Amino acid sequence: MSTTFKAGDKVEWDSSEGTIEGKVIKKLTEETHIKTHKVKASEEEPQYLVESDKTGAQAAHKPEELRKQK
Repeated sequence: MSTTFKAGDKVEWDSSEGTIEGKVIKKLTEETHIKTHKVKASEEEPQYLVESDKTGAQAAHKPEELRKQK
């Protein structure tokens, strides 16, 4: 069962630089482009647009890659 998130939720995820903290901007349910990266999101397999607290960079992540901050 996948975890669901809503806009504004504080989340964290792992990257090559360590754990990143940020917030959910929105749920993606259709193919989207972020800069030059194609995000293959769908209603059946949504992804979340998140923004890093530290850098302000935005990226899309699958729900299983995100954890709610405590």
